[in-house]
This record gives sequence, structure tokens and C-alpha cells, in this order.
Amino acid sequence: MSRGGAEAELAALDRLGARLLCWGEPLYPPALAQVEDAPPVLTVLGDPQLLLAPMVAVVGARNASANGRRLARELAAGLGEAGIVVISGMARGIDAAAHIGALDSGSIAVVAGGADVVYPEENRGLYDALCQRGAVVAELPLGTEPQARHFPRRNRIISGMALGIVVVEAAAKSGSLITARFALEQGREVFAVPGSPLDPRARGANDLLRNGATLTETAADVVAQLGPLLQGRQPLPIAPAQPRLPLPRPAAIAALPAGAPRPISDDAALDLLVEKLGASPVAVDELVRQCQLSAAAVATLLLELELAGRIERHPGNLVSLR
Repeated sequence: MSRGGAEAELAALDRLGARLLCWGEPLYPPALAQVEDAPPVLTVLGDPQLLLAPMVAVVGARNASANGRRLARELAAGLGEAGIVVISGMARGIDAAAHIGALDSGSIAVVAGGADVVYPEENRGLYDALCQRGAVVAELPLGTEPQARHFPRRNRIISGMALGIVVVEAAAKSGSLITARFALEQGREVFAVPGSPLDPRARGANDLLRNGATLTETAADVVAQLGPLLQGRQPLPIAPAQPRLPLPRPAAIAALPAGAPRPISDDAALDLLVEKLGASPVAVDELVRQCQLSAAAVATLLLELELAGRIERHPGNLVSLR
């Protein structure tokens, strides 16, 4: 890059409120600094102090089930309560749920493009919340649009910054497993949440368990395994965000009055509902909350699926895919 280009980049960073961190600087993530191909420079939006805290990555399927999203959110919240910063990739599904669960305690998103590029667009609310209450980290220059080849390189940063990685729902061939492979190569701990063998979204995590990953159901499982690595590493105090933003919601939904049903076609609503169902039973109320549809709309769609023989009802107002 020419001198003029470098000066323009620094001016753009200043306007954005971002900063550059170079390898060897005090705020550069200590675990990542030990990785052989650590990025020489990182762009950071938000609180760079979070990069010094002990971190655990929580990653998984984009088309995650409602149970998977809920578990990721609760795992992240539990890790935050233990003084651990949660890191993920800001993708839809498990990544987004993990970030939301850890917003109050500290969460970092590593993105595949420039730090100023929101991807996917539906996570703009989450991006804004992370900039205010956490951090967004990128290896690539400002304005870089994410491309397929960028994601594996992003994944090695996620695993490199973390002491361990938790996989919640992942298909047999997925980006989450690439992150897990990087974690193993970097000497990190790998954790996996078991899932139903009937759900293809659980095959990747179940394969990790067969190959020695630590079975994980709660944040306590992660903390117990990482205990020796956490000794002597005091979590950083998380300063209250200013201003605090509400939990992110997709832009099209955020514009609606509170409680209004999501404006969505019947076919799209059905696809959305099926995406959040899996072989494990989930509460109908949880489907209503995650789909942001009215209770009546969800009941109608579930009846349609039941008549088609695609779902099974269970005691306690629970449903699952057949």
C-alpha cells in the first residue's frame, strides 16, 4: 500500500472510531500471538481491552434449531458469568445466539470482511450492539466484502484467540468443523454438544465427540475442563456500555410496533418454522419467540405440519420433527 493509501486508511479508521492493533502490541490477543500464521494487523471496533480476557469460541450451524440457539445463548451467558469472553463469527444461527447470550458480559465477533461491513445484513442490530457493548475484529481492510475464501482464514483467528471452542450443531461438512480443525492444530480444547442422530445438524458435533472432543451440556463443563488454563488469568472488569442498546432484532422487524406479528408469507413462515425444528422436542412458546410470529400463526403452521405427518407432539406442549 502506498503512503497515501495508508494515510487514507488511517483517516477512515479514525472516522469510524476503530483502531489498528499490530502483533507485539500490549492489546494484541495473547493466545493469537502464539499462532504461527497470526495476522500482523487487526482492526478493532469497540472495546479492545476485551481482547486480553480469557476467551472461548461458540460456533455452529447457520440453520440452527430452536433448541440449538437456546442452548448456545445459555452456554454463552454461563461462560460470561464465569468471567470468560465469548467469541464467534456473527453468522446467523448459533453464532448470533452466542453473541446475544454474552452481550452483557462481553462478546467479540471476528468477521470475514472489513470491520465496517455488516454480513449478513440481517445481523445489523447485532453488529451495532457488539460495537457498543463488545468488539468487532477483522483482519482485512475496511470496505472489504466477505468472499468464500475469506471465511476459513477468519475461522483460524476465532480458534486462535480462544482457549477452547464449543461446537453446537454442525453438519458433517461445515465451517464450524473447519474451525474445530484449526483449534486442534493450534492446541486448543475442543468441546461439542451432543445431538440426535436423526438430525443432520448434529452429525458434525457427534463426530467430534467420537474423536475425543469433550461432551458439553453446560458452561460448567467448559469451565471445569479449562480450569488449569484459567488459573492466574483474572477476567477483566467489563465496563457498562454507553449507551446500552436493546437486544438486536432484524431491521424489518424492529420497525414494527411491539407485539406485532412478523409480516411474512405463508411459505416463508413455514420454512422458518421447520428450520427451527429438529428431532429433539422444543416448546411451542420458544418457537413463537424465535420465529417472531403470532401464537395463532405458529399453531396454524404446526397443525399443517402435523396433518402432513412431518411433526410429532409431546407432553408439555412440545413438538419435534418426525
